[in-house]
Amino acid sequence: MATESRGAGLVGHFVAMARNNAWANHRLLVACEALTAEEFAAPRVSFFPSLRLTFNHILDVDLYYITALEGGDALARYSEPDSDFTDAGLLRTLQSATDKRLIAFCERQTDETLVRDCVLPRPNRKPPPTPVAAVLEHLFQHQVHHRGQAHAMLAGTRIKPPQLDEFFLAGEQHLRRDELRALGLPEV
Repeated sequence: MATESRGAGLVGHFVAMARNNAWANHRLLVACEALTAEEFAAPRVSFFPSLRLTFNHILDVDLYYITALEGGDALARYSEPDSDFTDAGLLRTLQSATDKRLIAFCERQTDETLVRDCVLPRPNRKPPPTPVAAVLEHLFQHQVHHRGQAHAMLAGTRIKPPQLDEFFLAGEQHLRRDELRALGLPEV
């Protein structure tokens, strides 16, 4: 993935991270689709005690942050029950749509918009505004954190966890070509 293809600087980095996020979620959830519903929901050792709960949490948090970044009513997420989609295929479809929102948001950013304030509303308190760049950094860290847990949980099943660390490396584009096409993302 050539730097000039995705743009230089922080904006280009966030676009690349959003694309990597979509690709990694796709890879993990495709692997989870090979599990039975029982295996997907089976208790496992992690912060959220199953693959199903972990991926539902990733989706909910992504929706909260992306809605806040887009200037929408992120606080409404607190009044809704936590998602509990039981089917990995449906979760993959919903996560893919959310990932595309995040990619589109990152593609619209400029150096000026990345330093603007974003408010992450919480019930019963108003936290201080946070620069958009810091919110994106936190969101990507959150996703990597929980995907790592999901990857480890998947290792405890009959399904081999997919490789997730080849997205950025030059010369390895062929390893992700089909998945990027499936996601509707251009190869760069």
